[in-house]
Amino acid sequence: MIARLFINRPRLAAVLSIVITIAGLIAMQKIPVAQYPRITPPEIQVTAIYPGASAQVLANTVAAPLEKEVNGVENMLYMSSTCSNSGLYKLSVTFAVGTDPDIDQVNLQNRIQLAVPKLPAEVVAQGIQVRKRSSDMMAVVAFYSPDKSRNMLFLSNYVSNEVKDSLVRLKGVSDAFIFGEKEYAVRVWMNPDRLTALGMTAADIITAIRNQNIQAAVGAVGQEPLKHKKEVQYTLRAKGRLTTIRDFKNIIIRTNKQGGLVRLSDVARVELAARSYGHTDMLNGRQAAVMALYRATGANAMDTMKEVKAELVRLQRNMPPGVKYKMILDTTRYVSAAINEIIKTLGLTSLLVILVVFIFLQDWRATLVPAVAIPVSLIGTFAVLLVLGYSANTISLFALIMAIGLVVDDAIVVVENVHRVMNEEGLAPKEASIRAMKQVTGPIIATTLVLLAVFVPVGFMPGITGQLYRQFAVTICTSVLISSICALSLSPAMCATVL
Repeated sequence: MIARLFINRPRLAAVLSIVITIAGLIAMQKIPVAQYPRITPPEIQVTAIYPGASAQVLANTVAAPLEKEVNGVENMLYMSSTCSNSGLYKLSVTFAVGTDPDIDQVNLQNRIQLAVPKLPAEVVAQGIQVRKRSSDMMAVVAFYSPDKSRNMLFLSNYVSNEVKDSLVRLKGVSDAFIFGEKEYAVRVWMNPDRLTALGMTAADIITAIRNQNIQAAVGAVGQEPLKHKKEVQYTLRAKGRLTTIRDFKNIIIRTNKQGGLVRLSDVARVELAARSYGHTDMLNGRQAAVMALYRATGANAMDTMKEVKAELVRLQRNMPPGVKYKMILDTTRYVSAAINEIIKTLGLTSLLVILVVFIFLQDWRATLVPAVAIPVSLIGTFAVLLVLGYSANTISLFALIMAIGLVVDDAIVVVENVHRVMNEEGLAPKEASIRAMKQVTGPIIATTLVLLAVFVPVGFMPGITGQLYRQFAVTICTSVLISSICALSLSPAMCATVL
């Protein structure tokens, strides 16, 4: 009999329970914390830019070849795309629930490479971004100027260059997205009357800018091979890409035989401005740059949010005068509140169960057995959840609350039967424990198998519903199994030594 082994060796039962408890405590420190289980399918976003192209041109030259190659990629569920008149193309590919996002990204990247030769050169030069996008938005932070000394263009560029990268590097942050991100750009407003008078077109302006705004390697003087060896070698450096508005204004559009020059400033107005004005964010009547932070898959939301807040405080010390930040959305506040309420309920439920046991048994030593079995069963469950890659969330903690009534049953059955045998047959605690366990070992195992037969099928439900309730079933099944182990080891050993 299994129970006899632990009754004769109570230290073995204690060591087994301590190992389960320690494993659970370690897991509680490492297990991710979230409001709900991860049930959303992985999503990967593809972004391409075709400067100056309309939505129709994008659909024909970029969307068509890309989507033709992407369609049918392994584990793909569906995809959706948008083409804007600003030349921006976005493709969102959604994959099956439970697939590895990293593998999905690699497979999608391979398909994208097959379409690259079919894309316009301007699109390839701009680059095609393929990145994972978590749907779990963790926070939204707004950067604004209280004294209105900084406009949205400055704020957006500052956040993009100085803040975004620092936050994305944090452990647990998968992505940072700036709403309506504005980039500095040189805007050229052409004068059609002047162009017509000079017999020029917009194509002449574009060609001149493209040819004169380049970075070239011009070589060196005295470089091998040479007919006569030189003692000194000089590396030549030419002026590269244009960096100031004055440089752009001085771009030469045309020359004539008399040496006359037509510069860009003669036929157009050149200014430093934003690439796009299609989006504006406001915070309490002030222009702002708003950034959303997304949690990485499997990351602990609470720990990640602490690191984000600490990093923002550090960045605040180096922010330019007139720039402040405000966190306008923090989803971990709701997660923390929900988790704390569930933990309070868990503790209160455990105390009520122990109190009820004491009232009916009228023996504090007998009450001690289920009082020890409950935390061992519940805490040990976290180790299994961590191994399976699950999180501590509303569903799993709610399952633990329900499991309290189940895990305490086995301990009560053992201690009550031992108590009865001692009173009716007058046996010593050790002999009474052996006699009682012969009677209840079968029922305990049968009860466990019945509960598993009820909850295990729930874990195999398909689709998003199955993903949602799988952790619920696994949590209850795990706690019931550990409770049965305690009922066959720790509980009889304690009855033999404590009663």
